[in-house]
Amino acid sequence: MTSQWQYQVRFDVNDSATAESIRRKPRDPALAPLFDILAEHRAALKCQFDAFAEYVAVAEEQGVENYPLYQWTKATIENPAKKERYLKSFTLYVDDREVYAKDIAEALEADLQPLATRGLITRISKYDTNPANNPQPPQRLRERG
Repeated sequence: MTSQWQYQVRFDVNDSATAESIRRKPRDPALAPLFDILAEHRAALKCQFDAFAEYVAVAEEQGVENYPLYQWTKATIENPAKKERYLKSFTLYVDDREVYAKDIAEALEADLQPLATRGLITRISKYDTNPANNPQPPQRLRERG
């Protein structure tokens, strides 16, 4: 039986310099194993901070009333401690999809594990789309406008 939930893999790195190198996607030999794994899985990464900033920019351009997470997201990227944290956090997209089947997520997670063991990645997380497993922003920050 196929799971009704879709999955997403994210990972964090420990230092700002590594995060910046990953964001810029240079031909740094130290990052080659990461980018080889991503290519093998038809995966691309997006920095969480960049994704949040894009969401805020689109909301401000198109009208924040249509973006229920606008206030929460804007507050997050404007908080220096959270900005530092999210600049080191990356979401993986597979075949340009934000969420994907469990077996795809598990294979990606397994192939990334040696990079965690070697210290390039500090944490790998797998999330599912089950709302019961996903914390929601505080109500006061979800309100429109």
